[in-house]
Amino acid sequence: MIEIIIAIVQALIVVLIAPFVSGSARWLRAKMHSRRGPSILQDYYDIAKLFKREDVHPAESSFVHRLTPILYFACMLALAFGVPMITRFSPIMGLGDIILIIYLLALSRFFFSLGPIDSGDTYAGLGGVRELLVGVLIEPAMMLSLVVVAIATGTTSIGDMGILVSGLFVNTPVAVAVAGVAFAAACYVELGKIPFDLAEAEQELQEGPLAEYSGPSLALIKMGLSMKQIIVVSWFLAIFVPWGSALSLDPAALALGLVVWLVKLLICFFVCGLIENSLIRVRYKFLGGKTWAIFGLSACAFLLCILGI
Repeated sequence: MIEIIIAIVQALIVVLIAPFVSGSARWLRAKMHSRRGPSILQDYYDIAKLFKREDVHPAESSFVHRLTPILYFACMLALAFGVPMITRFSPIMGLGDIILIIYLLALSRFFFSLGPIDSGDTYAGLGGVRELLVGVLIEPAMMLSLVVVAIATGTTSIGDMGILVSGLFVNTPVAVAVAGVAFAAACYVELGKIPFDLAEAEQELQEGPLAEYSGPSLALIKMGLSMKQIIVVSWFLAIFVPWGSALSLDPAALALGLVVWLVKLLICFFVCGLIENSLIRVRYKFLGGKTWAIFGLSACAFLLCILGI
């Protein structure tokens, strides 16, 4: 019963702090560019405003366009229940398996790309195709990195992976370390940071999938996108930087685990903010040239794992 409560609590926290994460990224970018910028709470105001507006869909669209926002948010919420955040283990064991997490992320990306294509709008369709391109380029590297850790630890459970990695109970420590670097780089791409994306460019292809959404549907997708950032970073932390998470269900340990998780999130997003504001953008059709290095790093980790290093 306590595990279910932990899952609900961490999911609620993810929902509540998601707009703060995206808002703080915009605020940090503005400060580093010597601009006043929006309030750090601006995304809360925007989402509240969207929920009060009418939900309009193109006349040419089908149920897919209407289903996409709900399904995308539901996938992120399910991941928030299962990914270890406060504790070293997954609160809901069935949702803490890397195979299920990969499928849920792939499902959300598929509908996030299909929804704008279904709208019949050319610009939105191009944005959907671009999203599929990013998935094709980066997901193989993520999966290969996780395969290395799964082979080294003998499990596909995130919680068990984190416990074994933290105790250095792995057969191929060098391969796991290289896989961690590759997975971190892949997660950075998934976060939608420069040079791969520009979160505030509504006129760019990155925002194309959102062009035909409005009202509550747009609010749900924006919430889901912000939640995804927290989930992806927590996924990386749970496997490769699990230290500090609660190992027991003792209230003091859980409270400490919550604080440590929030601090680690803050550090990760701050570092990502510094990196993205030190780089220039890359046109989406040149993304392949940048992501090959990440895939090559994960392939090296797999080779080291096969060699037993």
